[in-house]
Amino acid sequence: MPEAPWGRGTRWLTVITVDPAQFGATREDIRLALEDENIESRPLWKPMHLQPVFAGCEVVGGDVAAALFQHGLCLPSGTAMSETDLERVAAVIQSLRR
Repeated sequence: MPEAPWGRGTRWLTVITVDPAQFGATREDIRLALEDENIESRPLWKPMHLQPVFAGCEVVGGDVAAALFQHGLCLPSGTAMSETDLERVAAVIQSLRR
């Protein structure tokens, strides 16, 4: 992402969305492959309307949030990541591409 001229991004959260038909693997396939390499990742936040505590509540919209949850994966990120760390994460993901 481009940097604003008045600040610097924290790189706090890096998220990818995965189209299994195009990529050849699901978000969960990628998460598990990263886990096998001791690399932490997690699904994007579960939308409120899908939380058990809100079962039965009226929902307005929610399709976009549900799709992001289904296909979104939070990857390791932050200012302390080295180029080697980044390449390691990318290599695991690329190894699943079909």
